[in-house]
Order: sequence, then C-alpha cells, then structure tokens
Amino acid sequence: MKKIIHKTILYLVLIILALLFVAPILFMIAGSFKPDEKVLIEAGSFRALIPSSFSLENYGDVFRRVNFNQFLFNSFLITTGVVLGGLLINSLAGYSFARLKWKGHKIMFGLILSLMIIPFEAIAVPLFYQIIVLGWRDSYHVQIVPFLANAFSIYLFYTFFLGIPKDLEEAARIDGANPWKIFLFVALPLSKPILATVGILTFLTQWGSFLWPLMVTVGETYRPLPVAISTFKTLPPLEWGDIMAFGVMMVLPVLILFLLFQKWFVRSLAATGSKN
Repeated sequence: MKKIIHKTILYLVLIILALLFVAPILFMIAGSFKPDEKVLIEAGSFRALIPSSFSLENYGDVFRRVNFNQFLFNSFLITTGVVLGGLLINSLAGYSFARLKWKGHKIMFGLILSLMIIPFEAIAVPLFYQIIVLGWRDSYHVQIVPFLANAFSIYLFYTFFLGIPKDLEEAARIDGANPWKIFLFVALPLSKPILATVGILTFLTQWGSFLWPLMVTVGETYRPLPVAISTFKTLPPLEWGDIMAFGVMMVLPVLILFLLFQKWFVRSLAATGSKN
C-alpha cells in the first residue's frame, strides 16, 4: 500500500511538472487558431490552452505580411549545413582521440574539453571582428562555418567510440584495412545512436540560435527564423494570433525531427549513462 501511495504521488508530481512545461506550447498552438482579440483575453484561464476556433487565417496572415518561405529556407539550409558538417568533423575528431594514438593527443583533448566551459557570448565580439576582416558578414557560411566543430559533440563521439569492441577493429586491420576504412566501414555503421543524438542536439541548438545571426545578418536575405520572429512581433499592427502562428511553424520542424529519431536518441543516452 505504501508503494502504491508513493507511486501515485510521484506520478502526480511528474504530471504537474509536465503540464508546466507543455502549457506554453499548448497556449501558443491554441492562440494560433484564435482571433487576435481573444488571445490575451483568455490568457488568464484554462481556455487559453483550448482553441475556441480552428481558423487558419493567422497562418495565412504570416505568409502575406512577411517572406516566411525565405526565412524557413534560410534556417533549414544553415541548420542542415551545421548538422551534416558537424557530424563529419566531430565524429572524425572523436574517433581520432578514442582510437588513434598520436603525439600530444591527450593534451589536445584536454584543451578541447576546456572549451566547453567558455560561453559563446565571451567570444562573440572577437569572432564578429574576425568575420568582418574576412568579409563574411551577411552570408550563409558565416552562420555555418564557426559552428561546425563543437567540443561537446567531440566528447560524445569520443565516449561512444571507446565503447566499441576493439576486436572488430583488429579483425578489420588484419584484413588490411587502414584507419580510414575502419572508421567508415566498422565504427561509423555502429554509430547510429550517437549520430542521431548529436544530430538532434545540434539541430535544436542551431535552429534556435539568435545572438549570432542577429549580429551578422543585415537584411532579410540571409535572416533565419529566430531573428525573423523577433522583428515580426514589432511590425504594426500587433497581431498576437499571427505571432502565435509564426511560433508554431517555427517549432513544428523541431518536434517532427525529435519524434522521428527519439528511439536512437533515448538509446544513446541510455548507453552513455550505463557506461558512466
């Protein structure tokens, strides 16, 4: 009986916490279908979480008022470039530190780990000055190249590759495979969980990036969605329903991505936790 009471209390607490986290998303989704005058009026009650109508007018207004397709394309192009390039570079680096013994690799790995404690805001201004000197401002590559290598992603790949049995690599080496072939045909095919985990984490981080795109973009040509929504909410007239619709369309790709790859994401986290 005590166990039942304990589990009941635990589940109730978890449900309450889950509702607290989900409530803003439900409020945004419900508000995107409501007329603008009802979004704030119903904000103080449970009716804010339930759409009073299912009109798509707010979504149409977003496309009429701004070039949403361009902002969406920019975000997809930038985020995809960072994710794919980051998976290649960080996996190579992680495998190198985990399996290849070269002079100074421990010192270099320690330096890379130390970068995780440095916030991006601390290097944003020097990095901005550097891209001004290079003439990269207001472009796609200025939002991609600085974020390809990531210390935390390298660490995740490093810990995963340490768990791969060395017997598989030794067998491939006996068959004449060099380190490149071992990485491509032995280690990488076994790395689907960590690839999905790093890919999702990188996608989430880059998709919601705001400070750097705000600093390096001038016009709408290369502007991603986070910066676009910050300027959209200042456009007159102030339409809260349109803002909610913009937010829903911005969050939807992230939710779809996580639902598609959540199995690999959870599996990788469980494997990492068991090894630690």
